[in-house]
Amino acid sequence: MIQDHDDGDGSRSRLAGFLAMARDYLGIGGRVRREPLRDAEALRGFLSSRASFIAQTSLYGYLRTRAGQRYPELFENDGFVELLNAAKWHMWLACLSDITVYAGGLLARGGMPPERVGMLMRRLLDATLDETGVPQEADAGFPEHAARVRARIALTPWTRIGDDEGCFHESPSALVKHAPIVESLMRLDEEIVRNSVSFHWQEVRRDLRELLEVESVAQSFEELTSGE
Repeated sequence: MIQDHDDGDGSRSRLAGFLAMARDYLGIGGRVRREPLRDAEALRGFLSSRASFIAQTSLYGYLRTRAGQRYPELFENDGFVELLNAAKWHMWLACLSDITVYAGGLLARGGMPPERVGMLMRRLLDATLDETGVPQEADAGFPEHAARVRARIALTPWTRIGDDEGCFHESPSALVKHAPIVESLMRLDEEIVRNSVSFHWQEVRRDLRELLEVESVAQSFEELTSGE
């Protein structure tokens, strides 16, 4: 293992920073709200915030459970923090991929023409990824992963997306692949980890079903693109 360590104040500061981000995405900071989704921009905000929410809670929750009382000590290790930051961004991409596919399926089942669904979801995804760019904390594999997400959305058969967890397969795999846990432990935990991520999505799926106003979103998109 890497031997470089911060002093106690540095590690506490790092941990406090990570926990503050988690609190924001849990809703304590006011970022996660349950408001009707009536236009394309509101939908984009929902997809991005919930992707962040699941990425943060799944990754940090698993590490906290695995480390137990030693969890704060992990943040004393520069190498671990670097791996954690990279894993966080890969998880976000995978979560954004899954929730975008699910949202498009809801729109298609709600009566929005599949070709328009595809155009909308590609536009929303591109706007979010372009706005994010390549984060400083991400690793060298981030751009390639982002490209795979774009390709998935471009090729999704929207009318075949069901109202279940079938399309939520990238996020569990990302946690298994990228979590900074030794391989032998991950092999033991893999089934539990995958089931945990799937469970975390249940409330998000319910919220999206309840909040998404398909006709309003479709109309807003038609107005947005009418001059193009």
